[in-house]
Amino acid sequence: MATDKIPSSTSSGAIVLYDIGHKPPEAESCFSPNPWKSRFALNFKGLPYSTTWVGMLDISKVRRGLGEPACRKFADGTEFFTLPMIQDTATGATVGDSFDIAVYLQRTYPDSGAGDLFPAQPLDYTYVQSSAIKIPLSTPADGGFPEYARFNANVDAAFSMHTPLMVGGMPFDPATVEETKAEFVRRAGLSSWDDFTLTREAREGLTESFRAALGDLAKLFLENTDGPFLLGQQPSYADLIVGAWLRMSQMTLPKSEWEEVRRWHGGVFGQLHDALDTYAEVK
Repeated sequence: MATDKIPSSTSSGAIVLYDIGHKPPEAESCFSPNPWKSRFALNFKGLPYSTTWVGMLDISKVRRGLGEPACRKFADGTEFFTLPMIQDTATGATVGDSFDIAVYLQRTYPDSGAGDLFPAQPLDYTYVQSSAIKIPLSTPADGGFPEYARFNANVDAAFSMHTPLMVGGMPFDPATVEETKAEFVRRAGLSSWDDFTLTREAREGLTESFRAALGDLAKLFLENTDGPFLLGQQPSYADLIVGAWLRMSQMTLPKSEWEEVRRWHGGVFGQLHDALDTYAEVK
């Protein structure tokens, strides 16, 4: 966390959310899951904020300019600069990891909005990441709410391992599409964009793997028949974590495949996605 001077262009008392700008208009094409976690959390807490869109190629420059180091590393140890960040003009703080942002919002504004982001609950979900592919997941700097931190890491791993299903539907800015694709290739450790292409058979296999990976997660939602949230009618940050990945899935999967995901495991993910529309406004 850094507390550098806040640029004068931001309005007093408001929070600035830095999100990845994809295809214009950015507010209609934002699909990155970690910024969605923070947007959901800000809306949940009912806090005034605005969004600053940052092109993927400018992320490292913007983070460094705000005094925020990379919060992830690639398998070779190099830094992975990504978003979201928030800049709170009321306190002068910047926070640069989605989980740490949620913790910051809860601790700084405990009584705001819809209540507690981190109510006590069991979050027994584990996804074993393949040893063949290592996804650069973030490590939260804050030591609070370890049950939620573990849940966040496992949900991230489960969805990240299946993002090849979504790559082809990512909306890119035509002005920078080639540079952006090259950055995705570099991050994935591949040789070309064509390496993301899945044969029909491979896609079917990965889709089945995706469905199976979400099976144990769905069981948590099915435990409380009052749904659609893990705690029934009370949303928590755990619901927002899953909901953020569902936003990406909805934006990037072919429509027919997204409709399949909505129906999987008794329709719990479609119900969750729709219920979180309450907190999905892009400001």
